[in-house]
Amino acid sequence: MSTGSESEALETSGRTEIEDREDGIDLETLLGGAILARDDHDNAPGIVVRPDEVVAVLETLREEAGFDHCACVTAQQYHDRFETIYHLRSYADPTRELSVVVPTAVDDPVSDSAASVYRTAEWHEREAFDLLGIDYEGHPDPRRILLPETWQGHPLRLDYDQTKPQVVTLSENANPIAGDERDPESETMFLNIGPHHPSTHGVLHVEAVLDGETVIDADPDIGYIHRCEEQLCQQSTYRHQIMPYPDRWDWVSSGLLNEWAYARAAEDLADIEVPEYAQVIRTMGAELSRMASHFIALGTYALDVIGEFTVAFQYAIRDRELVLDILEDLTGQRMMFNYLRLGGVVWDLPEPREEFVTQVRDFLAELPAKIDEYHNLLTTNEIFQIRCVDTGILEPEVAKEYGCTGPVARGSGIDYDLRRDDPYGYYENLEWDVVTEDDGDNYSRLLVRMREVEESAKIIEQCLDLIEEWPEDERTVQANVPRTLKPDADSEIYRAVEGAKGELGIYIRADGTDTPARFKIRSPCFSNLSVLPEISRGEYVADLIASIGSLDCIMGEVDR
Repeated sequence: MSTGSESEALETSGRTEIEDREDGIDLETLLGGAILARDDHDNAPGIVVRPDEVVAVLETLREEAGFDHCACVTAQQYHDRFETIYHLRSYADPTRELSVVVPTAVDDPVSDSAASVYRTAEWHEREAFDLLGIDYEGHPDPRRILLPETWQGHPLRLDYDQTKPQVVTLSENANPIAGDERDPESETMFLNIGPHHPSTHGVLHVEAVLDGETVIDADPDIGYIHRCEEQLCQQSTYRHQIMPYPDRWDWVSSGLLNEWAYARAAEDLADIEVPEYAQVIRTMGAELSRMASHFIALGTYALDVIGEFTVAFQYAIRDRELVLDILEDLTGQRMMFNYLRLGGVVWDLPEPREEFVTQVRDFLAELPAKIDEYHNLLTTNEIFQIRCVDTGILEPEVAKEYGCTGPVARGSGIDYDLRRDDPYGYYENLEWDVVTEDDGDNYSRLLVRMREVEESAKIIEQCLDLIEEWPEDERTVQANVPRTLKPDADSEIYRAVEGAKGELGIYIRADGTDTPARFKIRSPCFSNLSVLPEISRGEYVADLIASIGSLDCIMGEVDR
C-alpha cells in the first residue's frame, strides 16, 4: 500500500485501472502489484508505479522485457502532484515503447533514483531536481546540473517566485579526487578545461583530475548557455509560434532535423496527415542538413586532433557552404530555416525547378572525389591514427547504459537508427544503409560520420528522382491544418527523429489550449556527453580532447 501522501497523489490523478497490453507482454504478471494504474500516452502504453519501487520495476523491464534504452526522463508538476516519466524503448526495436510514470506528493516529492538501472538517468534526474526540486533517493551525484549550486529555488515549480533576486557567488574549484592534503600515493592535479577553450566546442567546462598526463576523472560542467527553450515553447502556440525555436537548439545541424522532431510529435498529437510529396521534400532537406552537420564535425575534429586548419578544416567548411547554398535556395534562409510547417513544408522547390535539381545533382556528382580527399588527409594520416585509433573506447553496453544514440552509438556497433527502425517521412521507401563500426573508438565515430555523408547522398539522389517525376497537379506541400490547434486535454506523446547527433525526441503534454502544458526536449547531445567520463578515464589528457570532439556535441542543444 502507498503512504498517505502517495495515495492522495495517485487518487487525484485521474488514472484508470491497468489493462492488458496489446504487444504480447503481460505487464501485470511481470510486475505484479508494483503497477498501480495505467496512464497510456499517444505513442506508447503507460503504467503508474510507486516511487519506492522504481528500481525494482525498471530492473525487471530492462532484464525481462527488453527495455534496455531509457530514451528520456520528463519531470513536471501538476497542482496535486509531481510526476517523473521514464520513456523506455528497446535498442533492438524502438517501436516497442513504454512510459513508466512515477507520481510523488507535492509536499514531499521524493522518489527512488533510476540511475542504478540506467546510467543516463543520472543526468536527467539531476535536471529534474535542479528545475523542479524532486529528490531522488540513492542518486550517486545529487547536484544541480544547469543552474549554479547557489541558485535559490526550482524554476519550474508552480510556486516559484520569478521576481526573487539571485545572488550567485563564485566558489573555489575543489579537486574531487584528492583532499586538501597531498595524496601520499600520487600527486594529482585539478585542471579546468573550458568553458572558453576552442576544443570544448562551445561553452563546455570540463573539470579534469590528472595524475601526470593521465586522466583520473573528468566531470562535464554544463548549463552555461541554458536559454529556457522548453519554457519558450510552452508559452508559444502549436500552429505558428513554436516552429522557429527548433532551429536554434542545435544550430550546427541545420535546423530541418530539429524542426522535424517537433513536427512529428505535434502532428501525431493532433492527428495531422502530411502529404506524400511534402514527405519527400522533408526527407531530402533533412539529409542535406545531416551532411552540413557532419561536414563541420569533420572539419572541427581535424582542428582538435592535428591542428589541421589550412586544408581539412577549410575543405569541410567549403563543402558545408555548398550544402547551405542549396538549403538557402530551398528555404529562403541560410541557417535558421523555419521551413517546415505542421502538415508539410512552407513552399515547393524554387523556380526554375530544373536549375535547382541540377545544382543539387552537380554537388552530389562531385562528392565521391571529395570524400576520397578527406580519407587521404585524415583517415590515412599517421598522426591522426595515433591520436584516434584505440582511444576514447566506448563499449556497446556502456553506450546503452548512458542512452547514447546516433554516430556515437553506431561507432560502437549498435545498429540503431530511427529512420529505419521507427520509420517516418519517406525513408522506408528508399534504398540506403545504416552505417556502423565495431571498434568503438574515436576513429570509428569519425568513420561513421564520413560514411553517413555517402548514405545521405544516396537518399537525396532518390528524392530528386521522385521529385522530378512527380505529377505537377499532385505536388501538395501542406495538409489542410486548422488555424488554431488545441489537442485534447491530458493527451501526452513522445516522438523522436534521427537527428545528426542521434535520437532527438520531443515530449508534449496538452491541456486543451493552443499552447503545450509541458514541452520536453530529448537532446541526443545531452546523453552522449554524459558518457565522457567513461571514455576518458585512464587516457592521456590529449586523448580527452580527442574524445570530446568525437562526441560532436553542440552545447546549445545540451543546455537547451
